[in-house]
Amino acid sequence: MSYYRIKGSHMFFVSFTTRNVYMDRIASFAFAAFIGLSVSAQNAPIDFEPNGHGANWNWKVFENDYNPPLVVTQNPDTNGINTSPNVARFEALQAGQPFVGCESMHGTDIGTFTIDQDNYIIRIMVYKTAISDVGIKLVRWDNWSLGEIKVANTKTHEWEQLEFDFSAHIGLTYDQIVIFPDFTARPADRTIYFDNVWGGLYVAPPPPPPPVDSATMTLPNFFSPNFDGVNDRYRPKMQHADWADWHIYNRWGQEVFSSESTSEDWNGMFNGSVVSPGVYMIQARCGSITAGNTVEKQGVIHIAF
Repeated sequence: MSYYRIKGSHMFFVSFTTRNVYMDRIASFAFAAFIGLSVSAQNAPIDFEPNGHGANWNWKVFENDYNPPLVVTQNPDTNGINTSPNVARFEALQAGQPFVGCESMHGTDIGTFTIDQDNYIIRIMVYKTAISDVGIKLVRWDNWSLGEIKVANTKTHEWEQLEFDFSAHIGLTYDQIVIFPDFTARPADRTIYFDNVWGGLYVAPPPPPPPVDSATMTLPNFFSPNFDGVNDRYRPKMQHADWADWHIYNRWGQEVFSSESTSEDWNGMFNGSVVSPGVYMIQARCGSITAGNTVEKQGVIHIAF
């Protein structure tokens, strides 16, 4: 019987027999794979939240005069595309170099990772007061790099998501990220906020549906069914109604007309004759299926010739 025993940072091989030597090789392969996985993990997205990544990293600011530190602070605008509570604030000083920036610590912060089809697009959200390039650079453990990729923001005083294409880096392994929030000479000090590095693509929510008009109804109180073409037909005035149900009664409570139409009208006829002049009562209901409302009204109609 053979097995491996791990004690602290050391691995010991213990063998009781020489049988099944191939098991030793399997164990060696499994251990190597375990070690490989343990050191090849990318800590992303960098969201600066207490339970996320970036807030407690050892960010180093460089080429920025006296190098004020990167600060994790409250989001200055949670009404835009970035609603997360915490973001990073970078003070780019006028006295600093155009390539002022901040870098993570090798290995321990972002981890060791290889660029592949799943992570070659790097996105970052920025909130800036001026238009300038933003740069991102990936660095190997020995400080070798292919250099930064720069993309300029197009908006100011609001959050914007920028996208960087690192497809030329596929297959390369890194353990550091460098961010240049304001890659330009600047006439004055600038405050730049950034967040959600290596975050997902922001998709704007669909616009709200247009407002739905509720059904309305008014009841005219006079008409003259004398067939002169002037006010001689009666119908409740309904708007935005999908359905209706209305009834007209004479003074003795006898129904003289009813309809379940929003467009039908009454010509004053009942049992083949024009009704007598006088006061009639109407009860009416209508509603909108789309808006989900119902209107109920009753009133009187004065009929005269």
